[in-house]
Amino acid sequence: MFEFLFKYSRTTFENSEFLFAREWPLWALVAAIFIWAAVIGYSLLQRREALHVAKLAILGILQVAMVAVLLLLLWQPSLSTQTLRAQENSVAVVLDTSASMSYGEEDTSRLQQAVTALEAGVLEDLAATFEIRLYAFSSELESIGALEQVPPPGDATRIGEALIEVLREARSSALGAVVLVSDGADNSESFDTTQLAEIGGYGVPIHTVGIGRESIPEDIELENVSMASTIMSGSQVSAQVSIRHAEPGLARLKVYDGGAILASEEIDLQGAAGLTTHWVDFDIGEAGVKDLRFSLDAIPGERNTINNVQYRSIHVPEDRRRILYVEGEPRWEYKFIRRALEEDSPIRLVSLLRTTPNKFYRQGVESQEELENGFPEDREELFGYDALIIGSFAATDLTEDQQEAIRDFVSERGGSLLMLGGRRGLADGGWENSSVAEVLPARLPNIDASSFVRLPVPVILTAEGEDSLLTQLDSDRETNRELWAGMPDIADFQYLGEIKPGAVTLLEADVRGTAQPLLVHQRFGRGSAYILASGGTWRWQMQLPSEDQRHETFWRQMLHALVSGTPRPVVLTAERVFYGDEDEITLRAEVKGRSFEPVGDAVVSLSVIRGFSEPTTATLSPIPGEIGTYEATIQADETGLYQFEATASLGEELLGTAHFAVRRSDGISEHFQFQQNRPLLERLSSMTGGRYFTLGELDELPEAIQFSEAGIVERELLDLWNMPINFLLLMLLKAGEWVLRLYWGRL
Repeated sequence: MFEFLFKYSRTTFENSEFLFAREWPLWALVAAIFIWAAVIGYSLLQRREALHVAKLAILGILQVAMVAVLLLLLWQPSLSTQTLRAQENSVAVVLDTSASMSYGEEDTSRLQQAVTALEAGVLEDLAATFEIRLYAFSSELESIGALEQVPPPGDATRIGEALIEVLREARSSALGAVVLVSDGADNSESFDTTQLAEIGGYGVPIHTVGIGRESIPEDIELENVSMASTIMSGSQVSAQVSIRHAEPGLARLKVYDGGAILASEEIDLQGAAGLTTHWVDFDIGEAGVKDLRFSLDAIPGERNTINNVQYRSIHVPEDRRRILYVEGEPRWEYKFIRRALEEDSPIRLVSLLRTTPNKFYRQGVESQEELENGFPEDREELFGYDALIIGSFAATDLTEDQQEAIRDFVSERGGSLLMLGGRRGLADGGWENSSVAEVLPARLPNIDASSFVRLPVPVILTAEGEDSLLTQLDSDRETNRELWAGMPDIADFQYLGEIKPGAVTLLEADVRGTAQPLLVHQRFGRGSAYILASGGTWRWQMQLPSEDQRHETFWRQMLHALVSGTPRPVVLTAERVFYGDEDEITLRAEVKGRSFEPVGDAVVSLSVIRGFSEPTTATLSPIPGEIGTYEATIQADETGLYQFEATASLGEELLGTAHFAVRRSDGISEHFQFQQNRPLLERLSSMTGGRYFTLGELDELPEAIQFSEAGIVERELLDLWNMPINFLLLMLLKAGEWVLRLYWGRL
């Protein structure tokens, strides 16, 4: 209908420039319209006695409009178009043949839909004007002679790389446009703004044809699992799972270690299409490498269950972490903290309790020499611990060098520091005047009165505390709030000053109706610092039933939090813990000495074990410009679990070992987020001057390609004066005037 009225298609108007073919000035056109309007107005005013002025005005508007249309046609309105010259340009048709294109409706895959649509006349129409170049791509691009030669589905989608290769091949030829037929489900990490900018730089319009549904209600996807790659034996793991869904509902998540099930939870997928995150907790068990499988049960009608599974590897080391706990006086808190650890705990709590001014009582030491002179006097001895707890202990009991060593223990070694409230602790211990104050997450008050008061106060869980694993007594948020709300009062409290920027308050104390910070945390340098402004949490244990484990749970989580993020002298990492299709694994090792200074001349060997095969060895090489950092790339041609052990030595001295594990699988990524990614296709077409098409709009593609600005083009002037709409408009204006004249009486 549009083309019948306006002579040309909508696409022609959208891609053309409007102008007047006659070179007469526009001011003359405007002047002529005003003159005729004045003549018509004067003529009608002579008859104002026969008709009312308003009716004369309506007649005048119709007559002026008719004259204006006729004058416009005299100026010869036209469209200036730039189109590709026939038979002198080529068009590249690039067809996505990745595995995600094998999905579809009923028995017809997306790839079959695409081929059928192209064979329905579009390619034939294009071939009448252009040279057609056919390509197919998944992980690599290949040229094909006909659609019958389309290869079977590949194991990856590399849209950016395929388009760049096509554009580079056609750099010396007259390439008018590229037609990309795809679902847009690119799973490469390289298709970013940089690659898009390179594609746009060729100046060739890319028209995209979207295949597949944009939303698949009968599919749920376990998009990601976030968890630590190393955790202590006997600990409870908290993993955050992200589930992508198109509709609300229920999903059942199961966690397996081999054939053993570690957790099974029902998750409420709330809201419409989106992402639901959920924390799942489970016990990790004994030391070793755990190859964990997270799996969602299929929902009714779900065909793709590959994206319901994620694998994660976690290393549970055999060695124990060490915490040094320094207390200036015997008190109940000291006793109950030690009780919170099980006998077989992966944490060794070494305590140093002052009993007299010059005497310390040691517990948990491994030898008579450990801490025999009290608090460590040199950095190397202090840095041998993973965390430090200081209770009711004055800063003046340590030298300035020891105080600076505590600061460096956090900032350089990456250890954790926990300061407890007490009669000689925090501000009352003079710590605000020490170099340790720089590390603390809160400023300490400088007041004449004591900041430590023996006052029973209730504990309040803050909003930040609700999100923290440290203060998680139950995985359910509402239950966790109720457990904290029912906690007995603590026995004492110590005032803090201003909370530092970047610090987080996890617990507060209700002191006479005013909320005061109780448990505060911040990152400092490579490590972490905490303040627990009380020495009275032991009352939780005393006033709760004997079977209630809230006190023990809190302190176990606190002690685990202190050591879980503390780095070892040798740290081994990879870019990820799961490799879907990549056959190379790049490993990096950071090596430090006993004082945790980077070691740039170490020898770092690597042992690699895949499944039950015999170990192979490799060497990590130093990275130029990054002292203490070493790297190696391992070929992972076969699928399965890869276990790595890095050993660093300096001469005859063993600096340390580190472990890491990853899982390698093939053809997995194509089955994740396999719905049509229309936003990506639309962005690609709009930034290159192309257009996005659905399969139903494919018949408009040949004409849209005609207006490309790439290739060999020619300009043409299209007349608009003889459009049917012009004559129809003139007839309607004149007929309208006659009808009104007859209705009001012939004039």
